[in-house]
Amino acid sequence: MKRIFEISVLCAAALLVAACGGNSKKAKQAAAQQAQLDSAALAEKEANIEKQLENMSAEPIFDIVTTLGTIRVKLYSNTPMHRDNFAKLALGGFYDGILFHRVINGFMIQGGDPLTKDEGNAPMFGTGGPGYNVPAEILPENRHKLGALAAARRGDAANPKRESSGSQFYIVQNERNCAQLDGQYTVYGETIEGFEVIDAIAQVETDYRDCPVTPVKIVTVKLAE
Repeated sequence: MKRIFEISVLCAAALLVAACGGNSKKAKQAAAQQAQLDSAALAEKEANIEKQLENMSAEPIFDIVTTLGTIRVKLYSNTPMHRDNFAKLALGGFYDGILFHRVINGFMIQGGDPLTKDEGNAPMFGTGGPGYNVPAEILPENRHKLGALAAARRGDAANPKRESSGSQFYIVQNERNCAQLDGQYTVYGETIEGFEVIDAIAQVETDYRDCPVTPVKIVTVKLAE
């Protein structure tokens, strides 16, 4: 009887192992199929973005939709690298859910850091990006006027070429106080609608880091209809 019991146990174990092996194989196949689907979806998304970029006007207009309203901006044709980079990030959904992490009333509002999607990254807000910089396109005719859209960057000591952050940008709220930045940062667009939204964001309560106490989120950035 004991012998029969042992054989039964061994047979059950063997069946279990076989079943597990089969399940493991199926899981691997499912994972491989999902990876293929994900890869195909990504390739399709990238192709769609490239098509939109090709059909985009020389000075495209984008809506920066925030939790406090929409800021409509026009990108400049004379800063093509910054224009195309901003457009590609926007069309790919990079800015969706990102916060305005630095707000100084009477100066400017700044956003574009992907680290701000996670509150746990708060001590590092302002240091994130897509992993690359954009060469400077600093032109005398592109000034820090009211509503100007410009690229944030690291200081001259660490960044003598004045390369721009790959994704972080700021919008001028006070032209007089931002005039000192002319010739030092790449201005690559301007606000054409939503100046009251810039003011609303600039006037929110902030902490010692100039970060809004109540988060101001970018819902999405999209081509204007």
